[in-house]
Amino acid sequence: MTMAWQQQVFALDARYNAHRAKFHSNFRTLYIRRRNQLLRECAVNRDNELWKHYFLTRNVLLQNRYGITLDQNSLRRQSLSTRVWSMTTNILKIKNKKIKEDAVVPTRVAEASRAIVGDTSVAENYAFVGVHHIFDQHTAAVTMVKFANNDRARLCCISNDSTISICNVLAQPPSVECILRGHSLPVTGCDWSAANDLIVSCSLDGRLCLWDTSLFKCLRSVVDPVPTQLLACLFHPVNNNIVVAGNARGAVEVLNVSTGIKQRNNMGGRVLSLAFESSGQLLWAGNDQGVILSFMFDMKSGKLSKCRRHYLGEIAAVTSINWRTWISREARDPSLLVNMSSNSVRLYRITNRHGSIELRRRFPIKHRLASMPVRSTFCPIMSFRQGACIVTGSEDSSVYFLDVEREKENKAVFNKLQGHASPVLGVSFNYDESLLSTSDHQGLIIVWARATKHNS
Repeated sequence: MTMAWQQQVFALDARYNAHRAKFHSNFRTLYIRRRNQLLRECAVNRDNELWKHYFLTRNVLLQNRYGITLDQNSLRRQSLSTRVWSMTTNILKIKNKKIKEDAVVPTRVAEASRAIVGDTSVAENYAFVGVHHIFDQHTAAVTMVKFANNDRARLCCISNDSTISICNVLAQPPSVECILRGHSLPVTGCDWSAANDLIVSCSLDGRLCLWDTSLFKCLRSVVDPVPTQLLACLFHPVNNNIVVAGNARGAVEVLNVSTGIKQRNNMGGRVLSLAFESSGQLLWAGNDQGVILSFMFDMKSGKLSKCRRHYLGEIAAVTSINWRTWISREARDPSLLVNMSSNSVRLYRITNRHGSIELRRRFPIKHRLASMPVRSTFCPIMSFRQGACIVTGSEDSSVYFLDVEREKENKAVFNKLQGHASPVLGVSFNYDESLLSTSDHQGLIIVWARATKHNS
């Protein structure tokens, strides 16, 4: 029986291995051989229950790392993954019960990890050596930039000039692969599919477009009989046939792009931002009234059910929401990163399976105008160091790096990039953090190169 569990774990690794280092087949081969060797060595004298728990936990970790569930037709496995996620969260909370909530103490595991990666601080780790490239193909504000999943090179940019561009930042020289034209008004949101073969976009013209990223053409365009401005859109992380969008009438829409069936759930205001957790069962939506509402998504029916409504204390626009399982080894709670047009970027702790949130940290940044969709992002690689980094744009034309674990919130900024001449709206890291892309209100896109041991 132990051997059967070992084979299941290896099969799981093999399935996800296709998404690991896509352009380095030799690395994938070496990795899977080493995993097979380690699993065989560890299979001796191991309890079946331990193997079962290891298999379930590793499945959840791989889902969170790559943002996809390979067994998409198994509702039972999705439910099981959610239970494991909840169980893992509860275990971590029990282990850290004696730790003061807002003063997280490093664990021995984290200290060992820091010994592996070296003694560099968070500030040293996120030092940048300069500008890698500047793109200026757009004639109006670029409100969002987004690197493809597990891809160092491809970058999607959306603009108020009604176009979408796809750039290859590692080509020699860096180049614009294409400019997608299909919207007639400013583009307000975009997202890559799990395999990066599709991009979904939405616009103030009320049109939702599905684009083929290899043929550079629109595969499908959907618009309501009475067009309503669309302000945000996302692929479902597990089923890329499902797209969720937020509109100016306060509705969160669920569209099946295969059947064309659309369902709605109202939250009020103008829905400006959306975020899924990795299993796709929880969705958060933010509006221009300072409200975040959590929804449960039913995979079978495709319906959204309202769960928890949170008023964030101020009538201000929630311009960006990001979800993360862990920020660092020291900050192990599922979290939401939120930008608000109340001069703040906030970190919320997710407290239960219904998506309830409580404020953990609040940091001051320049952001007052709801018309400026300032965004932020978690750093994609979980930190092994003491401290955890987030990056945010601002209306003062700077890009800020903040350590969310520093005790004094006004001392959280440890790095600032200055190169833009207008409000910085979009920010995006590629998956290995070697490059950071930022965009501004004038339409400029800057790709920054991070310092490495070689060039530092």
